[in-house]
Amino acid sequence: LITTTSGEATVLGYDIRTEGDKIRSRIGYMPEYDALDPGLSAIDQVRYAGELLGMNPAHATRRAHEVLQYVGLKDQRYRKIETYSTGMKQAAKLACALVHDPDVLICDEPTNGLDQRAREFMLQTLRRTVSEGNRSVLMSSHVMDDVQEVCDRIVMIHKGRIVVQRRIEDLARQIEREIEISVWGGASRMQQELESRGFEVRRLGRVLRVDRANDSTTREILKAAVAADVQVRQMQEYEPDLEDIFLLIMERLGTEVKGTSDLMTAEHTGGDHD
Repeated sequence: LITTTSGEATVLGYDIRTEGDKIRSRIGYMPEYDALDPGLSAIDQVRYAGELLGMNPAHATRRAHEVLQYVGLKDQRYRKIETYSTGMKQAAKLACALVHDPDVLICDEPTNGLDQRAREFMLQTLRRTVSEGNRSVLMSSHVMDDVQEVCDRIVMIHKGRIVVQRRIEDLARQIEREIEISVWGGASRMQQELESRGFEVRRLGRVLRVDRANDSTTREILKAAVAADVQVRQMQEYEPDLEDIFLLIMERLGTEVKGTSDLMTAEHTGGDHD
């Protein structure tokens, strides 16, 4: 639908300009938005998706039964999709993407609109798809926790250009280690005392984080707690997550955001939208 203007690219070793048919036969795509026929049953929808990809009817039907069981819809496969919950529709879309057993699975916001239980099942299924299916999953998501659950590498695009393409664990090493302190009573006093001692404090309710500057940091924190007359309930080294990595990258790019929630539209957060 869109012609190449410049550059070149390959997928699984195939040239996107001349070998598109071969590429499409080996990738599965799960779109963010509803792409199902509400009048069809799940078994017919997935079988039809397989036939569109060139599978013969018998093979497509057999695979439809297999993948619907795989995504947790075995007992509901004969129901019309219009009766499905949001989580079941997402699972049906995943089944359509897997019916031809692709080498690469592309998922656009796979947990969009899901409740906690359905979200956990979707992420678990995607992890299984990687670990048991010997295939790669390329997932687009605004939810950093979801990305960290499934992926081991991230690619961040800013203003149309790739600005980061690394393993998550490698990026985490670039963040300065912090000490996380949970206090009981007087968190504001504790923050003020730490700041008066030269610490830069990040506060999340009763939890405070400070950079681990050297081996004496822990002693200084305890001295600050005594001076502020607060009780330290827990103190541990904080392991940065993907949200921390995201914030650091955006800071280096000169973009002010408080978190990934700043980038979400109403449809990602479940709110009203036009």
